[in-house]
Amino acid sequence: MTGQREGGCLCGAVRYRATWPPMLTAVCHCKNCQKQSGSALSVVAVLPRDGLQVTGELTTYQDIGSTGQAVWRKFCGKCGSPVVTDTPTAEANKIIFIKAGTLDEAQDLAPTLHYWTDSAQHWFVFPEGVECLNTQ
Repeated sequence: MTGQREGGCLCGAVRYRATWPPMLTAVCHCKNCQKQSGSALSVVAVLPRDGLQVTGELTTYQDIGSTGQAVWRKFCGKCGSPVVTDTPTAEANKIIFIKAGTLDEAQDLAPTLHYWTDSAQHWFVFPEGVECLNTQ
């Protein structure tokens, strides 16, 4: 059954409504996501582009991924919360990534894919039954 979920940044200046459930929930362990999230990993929900409506202003930092492709990291300019990640490939495939930690309700998320596991913190234990990719 298709529904919607809402979420937003820490201060509330950016809010969004997303088509639910996501196409995929994944965990990225790349060094750039670790730095951007300030954590060991980044959990993202993959949505159709037209399934995300954002209100408020997002600031964009253009990062460069391992392939040389632009990675647009969009965050609240007031509180710094990362909200959306986008790339030219995601744009072409009509998908977009939201940071799962910004969802108002996220307790039922169960990531099924971990990528960039070569960069994972040595203490991280991968759950049984999830797909793991050394890179992306």
